[in-house]
Amino acid sequence: MKPSISTEIARLDQLTISQLSQRYEEVTGEPCRSRHKQYLVRRVAWMLQAKAEGGLTERARRRAEELANVADVRVTPPRAPRVGATVAKPARIVADHDPRLPPPGNWVERPYKGRLVRVLVLTDGFEFEGERYRSLSAIAKAVTGSHVNGFHFFRLGGQV
Repeated sequence: MKPSISTEIARLDQLTISQLSQRYEEVTGEPCRSRHKQYLVRRVAWMLQAKAEGGLTERARRRAEELANVADVRVTPPRAPRVGATVAKPARIVADHDPRLPPPGNWVERPYKGRLVRVLVLTDGFEFEGERYRSLSAIAKAVTGSHVNGFHFFRLGGQV
């Protein structure tokens, strides 16, 4: 790239939005519809480089036109659903197993106030001292007497 183009591109950051809009219109030959400074800086810099270096080849332009099928571009937003119309709800994806937990059948252990808290991981919950619990938080509450995040209490999921 020529040094004169490099210095001109470097000066674009110092221009105001009005000055950039005017420069955009000079370089592109079309009216400026944006007031976003970073966008204008990038577009003007690209056009300056394209004019200095030659821009895209004619083959690249034709290929871009082939790829940009304007029939696929939506011009208007989709209509709002009618009152009383049934709207399909997205399918709920249920994870088989929380990746922070060991597989079912394994134990989660943690020393707490001089005793070892051991929890058996089950497919549908947890077992602690012969009782079943739905969450690690319920077990942590039973052990500590106050609400504690179960993953934090047992130091699972990258938390220390």
